[in-house]
Amino acid sequence: MKKRLSMVVALASVFAVSSAYASGYRIPEQSADSVAKAGAHIASAKGADASYFNPANMSFAEDGWLTEIDFTYIHLTEIDYTDARSPLMNGTSDTENFLLPTVFMISPDFYNFRFGFSVTAPFGLAKRWEDPFPATYARKFSLQVFDINPTVSYAVTDYLSISGGVRLLMAKAIARNGGRTAEGIGFDRDLEGDWEADYGYNLAVAVQPMEALNLSVTYRSHVDLDLTGDATLNTNYPAPYVFESTGNVTLPAPAVLTIAGAYTWENLTVELAWDRTFWSEYEELDIQYSTPLRHPVLAQIFGPPVAKNWDDTDAFRISATYVFNETFTGMIGFAIDENPVPEETLSFELPDSDAMLFSIGGRIKLSEQMELGLGFLYDLKDSR
Repeated sequence: MKKRLSMVVALASVFAVSSAYASGYRIPEQSADSVAKAGAHIASAKGADASYFNPANMSFAEDGWLTEIDFTYIHLTEIDYTDARSPLMNGTSDTENFLLPTVFMISPDFYNFRFGFSVTAPFGLAKRWEDPFPATYARKFSLQVFDINPTVSYAVTDYLSISGGVRLLMAKAIARNGGRTAEGIGFDRDLEGDWEADYGYNLAVAVQPMEALNLSVTYRSHVDLDLTGDATLNTNYPAPYVFESTGNVTLPAPAVLTIAGAYTWENLTVELAWDRTFWSEYEELDIQYSTPLRHPVLAQIFGPPVAKNWDDTDAFRISATYVFNETFTGMIGFAIDENPVPEETLSFELPDSDAMLFSIGGRIKLSEQMELGLGFLYDLKDSR
């Protein structure tokens, strides 16, 4: 097979209505093709982004250096909160806008081995509330996670490929909340995190018994994100008091299992995918301080852990890709995505809900070495 250099420059847009991202704070769509196909981009991933979505498919990708650079714009609309007890407790969150760059690479074939590399942002969260009651719980809450993931695949036979990789997750969090009780007691907390590194792994197997059919299974391991930073707490009761310490909290980057199949009829490829995200690891939010928190007001408000008790979730995805001609390939997708947050622990930092995802996009071939891709996804959330 002739080896060549191929590069894709892609833009993607995710428009989410009434809540944050997708399942919890996970962001499944990391490339233009994945956005355009609503995440049903596992068995049919054969470009440079297969290094992340399905590294076993690297063995079946076109031989040569493959590179892709993506920029994903995410827009989160405001959320309206209506309290049944008093309109004074109502609130509206700020809108959020983000631009996430991602990078994917695959090497040429070396004696049935291929090597991949990706930099993605598979988890993230941002929510801001200015109104008094919601701000008591989440004036600002943000989480940034980058996943640096080298992978390797091995073609066992012409129709079977296995792969694995090591994941370096870099994470940082910010949390600010506070308010005032009916008695006039004020309280505030400001946590400013540092970048921290944690490690995991990923595995994949792909079977291609015929050129038109691909069956794949991928698994990304659970990783505990151990986040640290500076904590400043204060209150005005019984006298002005400021508490400063180092804070630590652990958040899960949950394991994800995906099973997918893709079949091609001439110019049309259809993929069905199911993924399970193991959010049940998230049982509580427990912020620890290196200095004992003994002030009676601050200890009562900010000391106890906050129960989460999230549930494992399923997502069902379908996509269609059609090669119109040598220049243009179109894509559409649809998904049903569950949310992990039970009613009793629903909170302002992540007011998540079940969603339906609608997507569309395409790729234009500019030359033998260059393509331009674009994807758009609309995330329609249920009200809660």
